[in-house]
Amino acid sequence: MPDQIDPARLRALDRAHVWHPYGPMPGRQEPLVVESASGVRLRLAEPAHGRTELVDGMSSWWSAVHGYNHPVLNEAARDQLDRMSHVMFGGLTHEPAVRLATRLVEITPEPLQHVFLADSGSVSVEVAVKMCLQYWRSAGRPAKRRLLTWRGGYHGDTWQPMSVCDPEGGMHELWSGSLPRQVFADAPPDGFDAEPDEAYARHLRELVASHADELAAVIVEPVVQGAGGMRFHSPAYLRVLREACDEHDVLLVFDEIATGFGRTGQLFAAGHAGVSPDVMCVGKALTGGYLTLAATLCTSRVAEGISSGDVPVLAHGPTFMGNPLASAVACASVDLLLGQDWELEVKRIGAGLRRGLAEAAGVPGVRDVRVLGAIGVVQLDHEVDMAAATRAAVREGVWLRPFRDLVYTMPPYVTGDDDVARICRAVCAAAKEG
Repeated sequence: MPDQIDPARLRALDRAHVWHPYGPMPGRQEPLVVESASGVRLRLAEPAHGRTELVDGMSSWWSAVHGYNHPVLNEAARDQLDRMSHVMFGGLTHEPAVRLATRLVEITPEPLQHVFLADSGSVSVEVAVKMCLQYWRSAGRPAKRRLLTWRGGYHGDTWQPMSVCDPEGGMHELWSGSLPRQVFADAPPDGFDAEPDEAYARHLRELVASHADELAAVIVEPVVQGAGGMRFHSPAYLRVLREACDEHDVLLVFDEIATGFGRTGQLFAAGHAGVSPDVMCVGKALTGGYLTLAATLCTSRVAEGISSGDVPVLAHGPTFMGNPLASAVACASVDLLLGQDWELEVKRIGAGLRRGLAEAAGVPGVRDVRVLGAIGVVQLDHEVDMAAATRAAVREGVWLRPFRDLVYTMPPYVTGDDDVARICRAVCAAAKEG
């Protein structure tokens, strides 16, 4: 192993050469140096605000649902490394990818029968859009090439996904004049348990109907809008979209990258509505946060429509598609999740978040406190001071990543009750200071 770099030298090199997400170059904030991670704790290379370990309240952007350094996932990775870490997927196949695709078909809604393995969540959305556009082109209806979504969404940072992120309040407003012009409905009314708003349901139906001749698909995040604002909405609107898409011959895409694998209390958020999409994207927690991997699933109707067209192939093939190492770890992660009472664990964490975040409702500047599944959100009535909020959380021994007007948490499912309570104290402290 190479000699470890001194933390001060590491920070200097980082500042000189490394471009961090959603930041300038060089960065304005100095990142904490993580030396190792185990369970739900990140071990720092040097103390920060008196802390050498931080409880991870973010599951590393919602992916590390089993925590870190998990023996089952470690063993799966080591075993696969002894066999092969990678082999091209064009003209070849291998057991880890076949097992993973089969497992995903088994656990997702029944009509989804075919799996395209992608590099990342954003790429899986690109593939989903390409599937929908090519389906209609193969059907002799190339005019159906626009997408409909609702405001407040987020689907990734590559080109087509950016076009269906919120066009005004989102982080991709900069590209609004260059991106494909899509059709946007109003944001869904707030409240997972709220009574469905019939006027809003009518708005969705009318928009699908009026644009049906040019719509390839409707794409939404079911139940939870993630990075676009951590908003929860009634599952009833998913049923409205399913009915409208069926009536007007439009495909329906669910982006379950953030919501999949139990985060909302259902294995997939579509389960809250009891409906199935034509195309579904999954990622993030797929490998338990070990390696980047995502998947786009579709129905036989979509696959057969593309494969019977004048160009009978889906022209997409990432170099690392179906990576054996990532696929093997993903299989182990899915089996680990389903081999335990994950629903009970998510409910337990949700109950702890409700208890611990209740006090935030009385904090000046707090607009809303909400919990769904293993997601806890404190929304402010102003932009959060991210640096101050992060410092406050670190002083409590917790890693959080606030953004916009939100201080939120998505803990790993293995987070114990005491650590859930600690995370809640950190969220409250961050909300007060941020």
